[in-house]
Amino acid sequence: MAPSAQPSSARQPLKLLMLHGYTQSGPLFHAKSRALVKHIQKAFPTHDVNAVYPTGPLRLDPADIPGHDPSSNKAEEDRIEAYGWWRRSNTADPPLYQGMEEGLAAVAKVLSEEGPFDGVIGFSQGAAMAGMVVALLEPGRKEAFAHFAADQGLGMPFPESFDPNTLQHPPVKFALCYSGFRAPGDRYRGFYERPPILTPILHVLGSLDAVVEESRSRALVDACSGDPEKDGRVVWHPGGHFLPSQRPYLDAAVRFIREELDRSTGSADKKNEEEDVNDMDVPF
Repeated sequence: MAPSAQPSSARQPLKLLMLHGYTQSGPLFHAKSRALVKHIQKAFPTHDVNAVYPTGPLRLDPADIPGHDPSSNKAEEDRIEAYGWWRRSNTADPPLYQGMEEGLAAVAKVLSEEGPFDGVIGFSQGAAMAGMVVALLEPGRKEAFAHFAADQGLGMPFPESFDPNTLQHPPVKFALCYSGFRAPGDRYRGFYERPPILTPILHVLGSLDAVVEESRSRALVDACSGDPEKDGRVVWHPGGHFLPSQRPYLDAAVRFIREELDRSTGSADKKNEEEDVNDMDVPF
């Protein structure tokens, strides 16, 4: 009799938090990232891949949407399904991210209720949020925020929704940031400095991206520990502001995820192997 298929419950979980871009939503990002997630599922047949797509808490008005042509049909405008994790206020210099605390609280709620997650994948504003989220889950980040908040009152306080006393979620193993960027100015330095972001991040950038300037993306790259470019953690595709679905860029994502999963489990596997050897009765 042929052996029965391995039930999904017996497979190792691989849980991904998917953060959409500005003016998008969870369902829309699900559609746009389908090729990426399918490629990951195919590459990890022994894992139970589960991608979770929350929607940002800020529903955007037509005036918030770049390039929106005001319509005389109010009913049509009311049906616009566009969301964000925060709104950028350009009246401040450097720009202020209004509603960021609400956006972070929404992500913290997902982490608490549906975690733990192995990795975070974000696009554009969602990629910027991914960089913040992985930093907030790292040990010692609260002290970094306290340092910059005390420095002439320039830094924002540590987000209450990520207080480790209330949010019980370990650091994630990896993040993928597509068209990501760093939040500007001294106010947000706690996310990126003392220490830099320690969680491994793969940065995927478009050489023709006209929405996020290269300098903003490079600022996020530079906020990561080590030398991401030298370590192969910066990948350029010859396109604009989107998730590339061509095979080389899907393979690069899978290769990065596999490396980080192997790295995170290697020490545990080695320890188990050593324990198994010690338990043996055979005298070597």
